[in-house]
Amino acid sequence: MTLAFLLKGAIIGFSLAAPVGPIGLLCIRRSLAEGRLVGLATGLGAATADASYGAIAAFGLTAVSGFLVAQKIWLGVIGGAFLCYLGVRTFTAAPASVAASGRGSGLAAAYASTFILTLTNPMTILSFIPVFAGLGLGLAADVASATAVVSGVFLGSALWWLLLSNGVALFRHRFGDAWMRSVNRVSGAMIFAFGLYALAGAVTLPWN
Repeated sequence: MTLAFLLKGAIIGFSLAAPVGPIGLLCIRRSLAEGRLVGLATGLGAATADASYGAIAAFGLTAVSGFLVAQKIWLGVIGGAFLCYLGVRTFTAAPASVAASGRGSGLAAAYASTFILTLTNPMTILSFIPVFAGLGLGLAADVASATAVVSGVFLGSALWWLLLSNGVALFRHRFGDAWMRSVNRVSGAMIFAFGLYALAGAVTLPWN
């Protein structure tokens, strides 16, 4: 039974991570410019945040989820501004001549940036609540089953980021400086656009 919940959680995590959004663009760009380890660390930050929101939904922490949803405007502003900042940095970044060496500081920064960025989107939790409700998890969730689902969410999401970062990194040596400059500018512009969209959505929400 626990294995079944683990597999369901893995499918959920993989499915929610797969659509390409700002985190996907960051993972692709960092995998190309800085190597697969930095790209994977980028994705694992998002996977950890997904699992955190999944835990809130699975264990029925309604007070926490209610607080996060209530703060969606401010969190949306923070997240949107952070995306705009990352977009500008990516757009203006010089092409990397060699992959990053995988030093702890670089990996930690890549992990932390996407962890925080994903956490500033509290609406993510609304993706988990109906799915987990359908699995029979909620306020009266069985602890073992809920833990298995949350673990599965992390593993499924991490699997997607592992595949993406390694798949993209395979092609990085085929890109010269001109191509990498174009990748930086295109991905930077798109990340910046995601940031503007998040800011626009936040400021148009009712403030009461």
